[in-house]
Amino acid sequence: MLKNKIYKYLSSEIFKNFITILLTFAAIAWVVRAVNFLDLIVEDGHSLNTYLKYSALNITTIITRFVPLAFLLSLTVSIIKFENQQELLILWTSGLSKIKIANFFLFTAFVLTLFQLILSLFVNPFLLNKARFLMSNTESLQINSVIKSKEFNDNFKGITFYIDSKNTNNELLNIFIKDVSGNISTIAVDEAGKINTTIIAEKGFIDGDKLILFNGTVQVLNENNEFKNFQFKKNELSLANISTRTIVQTKIQETSSGLLTNCLFNQNNNLTPTKCLDPKYKSEVVQNLSRRMGTPLYITLITTIVSFLLLHKKEKKYNFLKKYILFILSFMVLIAAEILLKYTGSSLLVVISYYVLPIVLSFLLYIYLLKKILTEKISQ
Repeated sequence: MLKNKIYKYLSSEIFKNFITILLTFAAIAWVVRAVNFLDLIVEDGHSLNTYLKYSALNITTIITRFVPLAFLLSLTVSIIKFENQQELLILWTSGLSKIKIANFFLFTAFVLTLFQLILSLFVNPFLLNKARFLMSNTESLQINSVIKSKEFNDNFKGITFYIDSKNTNNELLNIFIKDVSGNISTIAVDEAGKINTTIIAEKGFIDGDKLILFNGTVQVLNENNEFKNFQFKKNELSLANISTRTIVQTKIQETSSGLLTNCLFNQNNNLTPTKCLDPKYKSEVVQNLSRRMGTPLYITLITTIVSFLLLHKKEKKYNFLKKYILFILSFMVLIAAEILLKYTGSSLLVVISYYVLPIVLSFLLYIYLLKKILTEKISQ
């Protein structure tokens, strides 16, 4: 009963520190990324609602990246706090062995590893794919906010807008439009086989998915290199088919783990077949899967290293330096894991090493920790 209360207390302290550190790091990184996402509104014309949803769907990815570092800091801070407040000494005198506390830390690391695996393998790809789907939804484009006075705007695929100014009624004055995509449909002319359309108008305004123009000219170049000019007093352009230059194709980090695994082993899947045959793309698949499945394994390794803080030496100088040495060593492990990850797509040996190293090193260090604890107990 007492041991259960002790474990509950230890876990609550570590968990509180972990959540505080993780959310702090994630909030800072998310704010920075959200600022970068402002281009979705300013440059690409997406609505504020789309921007907020897109930013929110990226939160779990940011959280996942900081899980190992946040746990390293929380575990280190918690152990130092327990030691400074003589709580560890109370645990030892109550008969609770250090190896059991170390095992408890490793069990916590194992649970956290499963949590990160779930986020990396299933949650993040799903949410990132949802975020990418938002970018393909052109219904929410705020075209009027993208078009600026006295600037050639080419944020829309195959279409260039230019206006001289906007008046107080939000009307566009002296409008020039160049369409080489064929996505603008005009009531004044619907020329079959057109490959280039130029529209000039004195003024106009945007009404929903339509651009209403007044007093202008439409010049159409067809496939036979024939020009046709049309004058109009009023013309309506349908903007329903235009799209921004925002990348809407699914990126590799937004692809489900199952599809990437099938691609890796040349099985039938919904990815473009030519991509899976491309060695460069396969290299990216290996690297991405390694990040999802291999990176969480390093949580156990850094936990084993930090568990050496439970050991105590009579020399105070050694105990003081040990805190910094073990933390720096654990931090270097995370850095080395990131560096090694970059090369997982280039060699099978590197891939195997990336997965095997944290498991083997964790086991060897645990054996060494167990030996040191037993030696320390005998010497006492």
